[in-house]
Amino acid sequence: MTRAEKYLFLMEICAVAMDLKQLNALVTVAEAGSVTRAAELLHLVQPAVTRQIKALEDELGVPLFDRTRTGMRTTEAGSALVERARRALTELDRARAELAPTPGVVTGIVTLGLLESTAELLAEPLVARLSQDHPGIELRLQTAYSGHLQRWLDEGDLDLSLQYNITGSPSLNVTQLVREQLWIAAPAPAGLRRDRPVPFAEAAAHPLVLPTTGHGLRTLIDGGARRAGLALDGTVSTNSMALQKKLAQAGHGWTILPAVGLTGEIATGLLCAAPLTEPEVWRTVVLAMPRTGRVPAAVDIVAREVASQIGIAVTDQRWPAAELVSD
Repeated sequence: MTRAEKYLFLMEICAVAMDLKQLNALVTVAEAGSVTRAAELLHLVQPAVTRQIKALEDELGVPLFDRTRTGMRTTEAGSALVERARRALTELDRARAELAPTPGVVTGIVTLGLLESTAELLAEPLVARLSQDHPGIELRLQTAYSGHLQRWLDEGDLDLSLQYNITGSPSLNVTQLVREQLWIAAPAPAGLRRDRPVPFAEAAAHPLVLPTTGHGLRTLIDGGARRAGLALDGTVSTNSMALQKKLAQAGHGWTILPAVGLTGEIATGLLCAAPLTEPEVWRTVVLAMPRTGRVPAAVDIVAREVASQIGIAVTDQRWPAAELVSD
């Protein structure tokens, strides 16, 4: 389904609901977990919110919430509608921003996906630059692992996203930006250093805290282990990069991550780290965008600024073990 087709589908939901206030009430109650809290957020009285939800349920002919002692919990139908209603409201916000611009000012809503490992490095300077140069652009940031970001991109929830080790497809435009080496990290007393790469076999001799199987980084790590003729047994795995680092800090094992995701802990002495070698394991970070007939000006500006901030970070050596690449 193309973005245009998805937009039309979302607009059909609005037509069924008949009233955008009902959609707002639905999403707010689902997020707040109670009518009382939702009413506060919407600046309405509680009975008004209750009426909007009841009217929507009557129109659709299905219950959207289970009323419990602890609050409002969406039914299966409610969860499905909330997801679509949220997208519809976002598209309407985007349309308002694009259709009523200030003369000479680029406006619009842009939703950008950042890899969890890059968020700390890129988010603040990106927001600062856009706020200064393009105050009419509302930037919405989503951070996650690559697999989640790719799904959100495919589903139309993101306008563009950083990814790694993917190529262009009939549905995606992909621009290569930076190539970086994975590092091994350990508690500070281990004494790992940037100028002393650690062979994969030496790293695997320690207990390891790794991403879960199926995660993109884990696929890269497992590939490196196979090339080294090693089996990664007895590891702890998690789907959280933050938890990976915390477990390593606490001495539960060494961990393997992109160097960019370790800069804060290395700088504060919480972890020490070194490039992984024999074999080296690399990933290529790319910027992916859906192939659409027209790229909004706001999206194009954000895309160019993401590439610029990555270039600055590599040039200033704030992105260790990385080198800029081009298609």
